[in-house]
Amino acid sequence: MLEQVIEFSINNPMLVSAFVVLLALIAFNESRTAGNGVGVAEAVRFMNRDEAIAIDIRDRKNYTQGHIAGSLNIPMANLDSRLQELEKHKSKKIIVVCNTGTSAGMAIAKLQKAGFEQVLRLKGGIMQWQSDAMPMVKK
Repeated sequence: MLEQVIEFSINNPMLVSAFVVLLALIAFNESRTAGNGVGVAEAVRFMNRDEAIAIDIRDRKNYTQGHIAGSLNIPMANLDSRLQELEKHKSKKIIVVCNTGTSAGMAIAKLQKAGFEQVLRLKGGIMQWQSDAMPMVKK
């Protein structure tokens, strides 16, 4: 088996290089966002204790199809222009919700740049929320 892997690697250096680079990029992305994420149970605990507010950065159409109760819908495209709406929540934790938990990084960076210190992402996003059979509101 190892001989086949070595032979494949020798015969396909571009594929192997691309695989290694892709693997490194995935590892880098995960390490960058891993520290500021919360799971569904922890997010619920923060929201129930009124320590956190959920910001859903998905577009309006996806938001109306199902969202976390009490969450604010501020699509990623409108985040810069709507930051003032979040000023009253500056002392709370902000949990950024997207589809899968991977696109929340840009929103977190913008919020931190605007002075919000306690910004977290929902690990797995709304997909994980649904997978854990948590309640959702539909408009």
